[in-house]
Amino acid sequence: MDWEAAKMMCSLQFWRMAVYWTLALVYSRLYLLLLPYLSNRFPSLFRPPPPPFSRRRFSPGHQCPVRRPICVVTGVSPSRSLLPLDPFCNSEGLFTACCWQATSGLGKAAARALAAEGYHVLLASRSPQALNKAVWEIKKHDPNAYVEAFQLDISSMHSIMKFECNLKQWLQDANLHPSVQLLINNAGILAKSSRVTADGFDEMIETNYLGAFFLTNILLPLLKNSPVPSRIVNVTSFTHRCGELKTRTHHNHFSHVDQNKGILARENFHVFSSKKYCFAQIYEYSKFCTLLFSYELHRQLYAMDSASVVSVMAADPGFVETNIMRELPPSLRKLAFMVLGFLHLLQSPEIGVGSIIDAALASPEASGKYFYGAKGRTIKSSPVSYDAKLSKELWLCSYELLQECKSRIVNLSKLD
Repeated sequence: MDWEAAKMMCSLQFWRMAVYWTLALVYSRLYLLLLPYLSNRFPSLFRPPPPPFSRRRFSPGHQCPVRRPICVVTGVSPSRSLLPLDPFCNSEGLFTACCWQATSGLGKAAARALAAEGYHVLLASRSPQALNKAVWEIKKHDPNAYVEAFQLDISSMHSIMKFECNLKQWLQDANLHPSVQLLINNAGILAKSSRVTADGFDEMIETNYLGAFFLTNILLPLLKNSPVPSRIVNVTSFTHRCGELKTRTHHNHFSHVDQNKGILARENFHVFSSKKYCFAQIYEYSKFCTLLFSYELHRQLYAMDSASVVSVMAADPGFVETNIMRELPPSLRKLAFMVLGFLHLLQSPEIGVGSIIDAALASPEASGKYFYGAKGRTIKSSPVSYDAKLSKELWLCSYELLQECKSRIVNLSKLD
């Protein structure tokens, strides 16, 4: 074991991941497996689990202007250009679905599965090389798959706004209906050091949460314009269970907050201390925010219209063998995979993506549910994640940041 790995093993953040995250994962798994038994044995104490939701394949009617679903899958890598790459265009009407992290792991697995379900998949990532490779692999696996590639940096508001323009232009050029049917926000990084994005936010916060919030709100008009029911799937994590809502104190550290007050300081989204960067807690916090955002968006859409065309689901794939821990020492990554594999808690991307595809293809009545464990199953997330006051406060704070970022970019474009 090298010095870097030994040093990390002496940190509180490592042991938080090793102990808290494992316990949270075990809790979710036991909840899923034991609830049917407990509800039968002790019906007065435990409610029976909700029935699983079956996957529904899209079947357009004769008058439907949308003939085939389209899926946009985005990823994280260096390039910033936003022009479409290697398009496999088609003149027939198509559905549009959007996914985060397209070029590897869960994103690529989701893209492949949705392509097999008949979606026209739009991959979006920062790396042209990774995009081209992902498109090639999907086409190699299924020569009949409909796949496009766009470049997008989810941690940049400027890139998100350009992506919107390019997506609308592509829909127009391809003579497609100006709408989106499925958006899957699957962004996720685990950064062990403090880094700042071009928008001035903590990179992990913007990549894991704010970017998804910005992208969803910008594409929401296209989702609402769909002539058939559309869907937003936000990929969250079991790690949201690992603690109460955290916020920074004036010492720049995380501390517990009285949930009844619903305090959410906007400074949480900005730069954290580089000396004591609590990366495990910040990751938990970002995924917790994603879950609050999912439930609040569901409430808003269905409060305005109980028959809303847009449904919102949260999906937890569990612990999946992806490259999300790439910034950790290789020896510790191998150790984590080995231990979780021994405990039967580690899944391949092809298995872990099951909950995401379930959420993407479930009936609209599943809106507001937390998908976990594949096979159409749903479970309850942490109690505090259902706090409507807290989620509303988070929404207002995030939406204010969205408007500020958009205004700044518009003003800069006028100067150019």
